[in-house]
Amino acid sequence: MTARHAVISGASIAGLSAAWWLRHTGWDVTVVERAPAFRDGGQNVDVRGVAREVLDRMGLVDAVRAVNTTETGTVLVDRDGRVTTELPSDGPDGATAELEVLRGDFARVVLDDLPDGVQFVYGETIQDVEDGAASVVPDRVTITTSAGRVLHADLLVIAEGVRSRTRDRVFTEDGDVDERDLGVTMVFGTIPRIPSDDDRWRWYTAVGGRQVHLRPDPYGTTRAILAHAGVDDLVGLDRAAMLAKLRDRYADAGWQTERVLDGFADSDDVYLDELTQIRMPRWQRGRVCVIGDAAWCVTPMGGGGASLALTSGYVLAASLQAVDRGDALTQADLDRAFVSFDEWLRPLVDQIQGIPKGIVHFAYPQTRLGLAARRVADRVLMSKLFAPVTAKLTRVADTDRPLPEVSVVRS
Repeated sequence: MTARHAVISGASIAGLSAAWWLRHTGWDVTVVERAPAFRDGGQNVDVRGVAREVLDRMGLVDAVRAVNTTETGTVLVDRDGRVTTELPSDGPDGATAELEVLRGDFARVVLDDLPDGVQFVYGETIQDVEDGAASVVPDRVTITTSAGRVLHADLLVIAEGVRSRTRDRVFTEDGDVDERDLGVTMVFGTIPRIPSDDDRWRWYTAVGGRQVHLRPDPYGTTRAILAHAGVDDLVGLDRAAMLAKLRDRYADAGWQTERVLDGFADSDDVYLDELTQIRMPRWQRGRVCVIGDAAWCVTPMGGGGASLALTSGYVLAASLQAVDRGDALTQADLDRAFVSFDEWLRPLVDQIQGIPKGIVHFAYPQTRLGLAARRVADRVLMSKLFAPVTAKLTRVADTDRPLPEVSVVRS
């Protein structure tokens, strides 16, 4: 039997998980990544719920644990840096998860464990997709990259980011892609570590819907986040203009805001995200499918995005293997596979995307009264009485359903 060929667009966690599992189930894999090389860096992600079992089946639990961020807990602080509330961080799924890792480190662990037979094309993007009757090769999807490279595949997996251009090129009908703006802007970056930084995630909330976050990393620096309710048209601004707007927004916010702004001025990895959920009624069209943030971005407010990304690669490979009869992989076969993929994964996605109404107003209070009410609510929620309820809030990507089975093909 001629090996199946999958083209995957995107070399972060979802794309690399799909590459790992598809190759281990007998597929030839080509990964197209727009960056000129593998992208290290990034902020904290974690492995929660069913994703821990996927990671265990990959044999990578110890490798991920070895690059842990060193974060041991999560605390809320006031304007003077005093701890007001400590969030539960015991067990594998606390506010600081047992497997807490930087995005780039997590992706690197999977990348380094890829088997032979996965080819990478860096510095190119997908410019054209021809599927079905439009494809020049029957029963194949034809992909053309920005460099004019032409690839014919049994399957195209779009594993790009929340603003995926390839997804929008393929899924063009009304209702295909529902982009939901959550009304929160986050700016991320790495800043120098100072002696007062410790091994906890410190989380400060100020009036005016503003937050400042400081988190340790394993490289002797500190990962910082400025988050606020509202969209300020920061997209497309150069660093100086963006920081000027942020300084206006965070004027008199207190605590270590000025330190973060000064650190961002010299940081080489500052990026912003206007939090947007992606909801799609279907993740497949013909021989093209979408996974990861491009398909169901849950945003940092929902949490569990990296766990869903890792799990999706496994479930994709399992669903395809279940319909593979050894002869030509027909469109009907793919359709059946994606019914199974959707039935298994969508309940998990829906669970995480169900952010409670009013959560932005609660998390980002605008007034002193709102901030005072938030602090009272925090103390109540973290009390022993409510501890069992609060613990459930950090249990994401969790399910009692067994994972579908995968038979690894030995080369």
